[in-house]
Amino acid sequence: MSDNKTPNALENAPAEIKLAVDLIYLLESNDIEPNTAIAALDIVRKDYERKLTTAN
Repeated sequence: MSDNKTPNALENAPAEIKLAVDLIYLLESNDIEPNTAIAALDIVRKDYERKLTTAN
């Protein structure tokens, strides 16, 4: 049984882990096919990589 005084592991996780968990939940709760999710995540990754290179 969990103790209310014990912090949730996710509360102390790095921001990228929290975001990944949120994204997984969003994709799974909407029954997104794995191939569709991967294709969409590739697009997002490329967009953010472009933003990093143009910001420097």
